[in-house]
Formats: sequence, structure tokens, C-alpha cells
Amino acid sequence: MRKSMLDILACPIDKYYPLELFEFLVQRQDLDKDTIISEGILFCGKCFRFFPIVDEIPIMLPDELRERQSEMEFLQKWRTEIPDKVIKHGNPWHL
Repeated sequence: MRKSMLDILACPIDKYYPLELFEFLVQRQDLDKDTIISEGILFCGKCFRFFPIVDEIPIMLPDELRERQSEMEFLQKWRTEIPDKVIKHGNPWHL
């Protein structure tokens, strides 16, 4: 995900803007100096939903289409990098 996408992304559930970005793995910068985020989380400060960024793709699906098992594995993998507000209070699930 290009970091500059933060300027246009809003929470798909409540349309809250801006989303917080937590970067775990920054792969590279492209030619126009925009940072590419390979792994991270987008977080909505209104509804407390998190949206994982996996392989440069933000997964911003409604709750009923999300895969609990894969997202729990993602949370476990990056547990030491994820802020407590996501780990303990994130929606639709948390650790």
C-alpha cells in the first residue's frame, strides 16, 4: 500500500477519516519517493476496527466477510508491534 493512500482512505463501516497507520514492514520507496507499506494495520479511531495490510494490500472488508483465523494469526505474528488499543480493544476481534 502506498503511504499516500492515507489521504483517500476512510473506514468502510462508519466512513471515519483519517485512519491511523501502524507500519510493521516497509518494503521500499518507489520512484516518486512514496513509501510502500508491505505489512501493517489501518485503525479507525471511531469504531476501533483494524484492517490488516498484507503483501501491500489493505484488507478493508465488512465484518461478515473477514476471516477470523487468518486475522488472529496476523495479530499474533505482529503482537509486539501492535498498539494495546488494537490488541485489547480492536474490532471485530482482539487478543
